Amino acid sequence: MSNTGFSIMIILPRLLASLGVTIRLTVISLVFAVLLGMLFCLFSISRNKLLHFFSSLYLDIIRGTPLLVQAFFIYFGIPQLIQTFAPSFRMSPDTAGIITLSLNAGAYLSEIFRSGILAVDKGQMEAARSLGLPKSRAMIKIIIPQAIRIVTPSLVNQFIITLKDTSILSVIGIRELTKTGNLIIATTFESFKTWLAVAVMYLVIIKILSVVSQHIERRLRSGTSSR
Repeated sequence: MSNTGFSIMIILPRLLASLGVTIRLTVISLVFAVLLGMLFCLFSISRNKLLHFFSSLYLDIIRGTPLLVQAFFIYFGIPQLIQTFAPSFRMSPDTAGIITLSLNAGAYLSEIFRSGILAVDKGQMEAARSLGLPKSRAMIKIIIPQAIRIVTPSLVNQFIITLKDTSILSVIGIRELTKTGNLIIATTFESFKTWLAVAVMYLVIIKILSVVSQHIERRLRSGTSSR
């Protein structure tokens, strides 16, 4: 009994530290993903055929390839290409992981934002234009804020998906929660307790985010119905 308690007390600080890495990677990646998603969303609804083409190409590549392949390509493939011109170039696993998650989540956020913008009543844009607002300013001031309000629950859901996707980045050496679990098992051979602890940590964080998402959704519904 004491051995079980002792083992858990040893591995818990390492797992908590790696959980912090997981959350940090998720937050940083989603900041960039939101920017990418909004940019390519605007590209996709643009009348400019070239911008629309770039948006479609980006979405097709990301949605048509597994996240694991994207991680390998960015961590191993891109540096090898750059090293032909700059032999001293190196990319850290954390940087590769953030780029991978940002590009991946950005593609899905682009579609989320696009659906939000399309859900806004077209009369909003017409009313703004009739008041003399340029289309770009009307989009920024009126349409996008309403679209973000509509898709907020989906944004939280994407946060949950990206958080879980960080486990895949263990293959490129990032010491997030899953990688740390593997390292602990390699030295302690405590598979059951280690994976149980890892699973509980993921479950707790994801449950908290799910509750937050449900709370936001209820607030948005009540705010809409009170109008």
